Amino acid sequence: MDSLKVVSLFSGGGGLDIGFKKNGFKTVFATDFWDVACKTLATNNVSKNVLCADVREIDFNWIKLREHKIDVVIGGPPCPPYSQTRHYLTHKKNGFEDENSGFAVPEYFRAVKELDPKVFVFENVDGFMFKTHQEALEFVKEESKELGYKISFRVVNSANYGVPQTRKRFICVGVKEELPDFDFPEETHAEKQEGNKLPWVTCGDVMAEFDNITEEEMNQRPGAKHYDLLKDIPPGDNYLFYTEKRGHPDPVFKWKSRYWTFLLKLSPNRPSWTIQASFSNNQGPFHWKNRFLRIEELKRLQTFPDDYHLEGDFKDQWRQLGNAVPPLLSSVIAKSIKEAYFSKNMHKSLQNQD
Repeated sequence: MDSLKVVSLFSGGGGLDIGFKKNGFKTVFATDFWDVACKTLATNNVSKNVLCADVREIDFNWIKLREHKIDVVIGGPPCPPYSQTRHYLTHKKNGFEDENSGFAVPEYFRAVKELDPKVFVFENVDGFMFKTHQEALEFVKEESKELGYKISFRVVNSANYGVPQTRKRFICVGVKEELPDFDFPEETHAEKQEGNKLPWVTCGDVMAEFDNITEEEMNQRPGAKHYDLLKDIPPGDNYLFYTEKRGHPDPVFKWKSRYWTFLLKLSPNRPSWTIQASFSNNQGPFHWKNRFLRIEELKRLQTFPDDYHLEGDFKDQWRQLGNAVPPLLSSVIAKSIKEAYFSKNMHKSLQNQD
């Protein structure tokens, strides 16, 4: 069988691509608007063609003519218009009205229309399914149907597939109408071992070798002016530790007065919470030993290969990892897609139908 060709949109640091590559797919074209991310894609040979450009300026018909056939389109349009934090940023508009990236979802489907793949994978934050973003979800449903695809979608918890992070993401898989429905792969892990499921992979499982690093070795202390408070917060807890409702004898904060990630510390006994795209002095998660996480640790929490090179400075690298789909989750999805739609059994099944 010829290489299964993938076009990758809003590629970022390449998390989706790594998972698909592991399962025999080949990214023939990848694009992002951020030059640092494009350099990362090129440095790691994610695709033979990397274009740093505004997606609105890309002629996908030209790519289809050059490659003859595209099997899968993958991508996660920028998520800020659909994130939970957008509810607090009342000065910014949601969804398609977002000034910076409201165009991204329609552009994704323009690419699907012009490339005409057998399958597409669309990823975003779990907030994409909130009632406040109903317009965007309805657009995905209607546009998919108009283009001849039937879709399966859900919010998945990455930890339930072996990722050491309870990262919830909206995953939508579209397939040509003549193909069988896509079935999401069965979850392999659970919070506690049950049946044939393994227990969640914890931070301690993947970060133990970095335990000898102390906060004194870091150039900057987390928590900013609240560093002394951070030190007394138990692993796995946050600023709510210092509230009256939690029974603190000397409350410092009011209940739910800050972002939940404020002064949040990891626990070695459970997966990480979602790694955010923006590095912060007081928004966690922080290491249970009262220090910032290192890039090497973020790679482990996001299941990136240790030797994967990220371009840019510390904050650039953090942003690429924080925005990425965990490659392990991507690999699980890619494997299911390959077995369902690109295996020899599928080809025989379709021939028998004819």
